[in-house]
Amino acid sequence: MADTPADPPGLDLGRLRTYLERELPGTVRGPLRADLIEGGRSNLTYLLSEGSSRWVLRRPPLGHVLATAHDMGREYRVMSALRGTGVPVPRMLVIDHGEDVLGAPWYLMEYVAGTAHRDADALAAIGEERVSALGRRLVDTLAALHRIDPAAVGLEDFGRPEGYLERQLRRWSKQLAASRSRDLPELDRLHAVLAARLPVSPAPALVHGDYRLDNVLVDEEDGIAAVLDWEMSTLGDPLTDIGLLVMYTELAGVGGGIVPSAMTAPGFPGPDEIVSRYAGATGREADDLDWYVAFASFKLAAVAEGIHFRFRQGRTLGAGFERAGEMAPVLARHGLSTLKEN
Repeated sequence: MADTPADPPGLDLGRLRTYLERELPGTVRGPLRADLIEGGRSNLTYLLSEGSSRWVLRRPPLGHVLATAHDMGREYRVMSALRGTGVPVPRMLVIDHGEDVLGAPWYLMEYVAGTAHRDADALAAIGEERVSALGRRLVDTLAALHRIDPAAVGLEDFGRPEGYLERQLRRWSKQLAASRSRDLPELDRLHAVLAARLPVSPAPALVHGDYRLDNVLVDEEDGIAAVLDWEMSTLGDPLTDIGLLVMYTELAGVGGGIVPSAMTAPGFPGPDEIVSRYAGATGREADDLDWYVAFASFKLAAVAEGIHFRFRQGRTLGAGFERAGEMAPVLARHGLSTLKEN
């Protein structure tokens, strides 16, 4: 008789099976197995299988869950709405808003085959020309998202665009305060400069909130098979997405995996090409780009401090998080340098 698969941290496979048999009858036939997918910095992602079929399950991290930072319903709603648009997303299967099954809200979606490129050497192996084409597709997919009419996909009430930047800066300052365990004077200074130079936002759009190469799955033909990790999506200032993508490109490989190295692979578009291609595809000029790149640095620093806080508590799953604490000072200096405040 085969051994019963062990429950990974954060999942109770017995309760999960009972729930799925009730909500999705006939879906689960064999013993359930779940493996943690490495690489995510925030919500936990598991590959769920029962021999012949595979799915992906998402749930918040274990312990120290910051308010609004791990919204399962937000991810589920936006991916459901974008299904069939020019932005590829997995098919959503079921969401559980309660805590009876897994101790936290969670959802299940279809498994999409593809590679989330994080390592520069692995990406470079496909050749400079293909890397360049993939980078352009990454920008084009973001432009496609920002061209979508939110009302046309039922997301006209998905956020409050007015005052978006003020709220974002306030939100990430609060997130940082909730995870603060040490003095970070450079990061405090960056926050003050950002608040003093707040730009005027362009017309609002659907914003992903954490758009980068390793948050998409790439198929065997170098196409974008799916855009993932929508937990910070909303209606807001689209330049926050392009500023974040530029920041990830500029800092690729820094911090022991907190900023993956893949975008350093030869051929990957640099910041100027990214911004130029985005502007051409959307008609949006990236005015005040330095502010958006610096804000991206501040936002990622707050995320890194949250990871550092949870890691010190022993409540973060996965490898590579032991170096998260290095990132806040690096990101603060990058933001200040971008704003010419160093």
